[in-house]
Amino acid sequence: MKRLSLRGRLTLVYGGLFLLAGIVLLGVTYVLVDQRTPQPFRTEFLDRGTLPTRTYPSEQDFERFRALIQDVQSEAKRDALESLLTQGGIALVVVSAAAVAIGWLIAGRALQPLHQITGTARRIASADSAGRGLHERIALTGPRDEVRELADTFDQMLERLDRSFDGQRRFVANASHELRTPLTINRALVELAVSRPDAPAELRRLGEALLSVNERHERLIDGLLTLADSENELTERAEVDLAEIAAYVIDQAGAASPGIAVRRSLDPAPTQGDPVLLERLTFNLVENALRHNVPADGWVEVRTAMAAGRPTLVVVNTGPVVPGYDIETMFQPFRRLSRERLAGARGFGLGLSIVRAVARAHGGTAEAAPRPGGGLTVTVTLPPA
Repeated sequence: MKRLSLRGRLTLVYGGLFLLAGIVLLGVTYVLVDQRTPQPFRTEFLDRGTLPTRTYPSEQDFERFRALIQDVQSEAKRDALESLLTQGGIALVVVSAAAVAIGWLIAGRALQPLHQITGTARRIASADSAGRGLHERIALTGPRDEVRELADTFDQMLERLDRSFDGQRRFVANASHELRTPLTINRALVELAVSRPDAPAELRRLGEALLSVNERHERLIDGLLTLADSENELTERAEVDLAEIAAYVIDQAGAASPGIAVRRSLDPAPTQGDPVLLERLTFNLVENALRHNVPADGWVEVRTAMAAGRPTLVVVNTGPVVPGYDIETMFQPFRRLSRERLAGARGFGLGLSIVRAVARAHGGTAEAAPRPGGGLTVTVTLPPA
């Protein structure tokens, strides 16, 4: 059974208290009127000695006359009390209905600040990505009562969270920029040493290993920078077609994996956003689909189209069987199916994290589902152009 809302419960409390007070007041009024109404007129003064004999010729007629007067007076009192209860009850019902309506309006007015707080919290919770939307404040005005104190406390919490998330994004971006410079210098020095004509074979092999490690670290830093950039608000948007981006990415990434067939079904899917970030999103999906595939007879399918009026990018691949309960784990940074930190040459676990972050930065979604027989089906939906 569905419970009444807080506004409904307050209205019932207001109306119930008013009705109870009205019933008590009506009962007290009934008792007071009953007590204060004069009793039937005393008829003891009516005796045969005070009346002419010709008026009441017999004792029996006299007693009948006195009883008639008492009955008329008692009936008049009873009719007055019944009229008080009937008309008072009708008036109480009408006024109680009006009190319930007024109580509904008053409860809505009293709960309006709570609705404002709830609306702000809902907008922040439905923000595109973590930390976005924390700049919004309730800024409740009015008397400094309990609700105002709650709103001010909530604003203080939002301010602290906003500073925390902003500091985290700045740290990732600054650290990535600072680390990129020494890695670039290391790569240049190693390439210079390896390219020397008199470099021995052992030095060349060591240089190639160092360049491979250096390239891996550069890809990690590029991923962190992309992830940090995608967490920020998009300041500029351009109209792009997901089909064109997907075709370009397939030509670039497919050439690096000649043993895996890449199928394409690219219908126009125009959207608005950052072309660099959208290209990185598509590249990550295609690269992950090629990398995490079966050793033989593997394939990757890339589709773009308009679905329900929204541009959609779908990447399907063959690969290992993925449990459905591990899907969300794959979207977390530095995570894979075994829920441990990545190591080795299979990647850093930032691919799908960047995909979802970029999609949310554009107001879209990124979802994955296990493919029957192994592999994944990743669907990215973006707002239309």
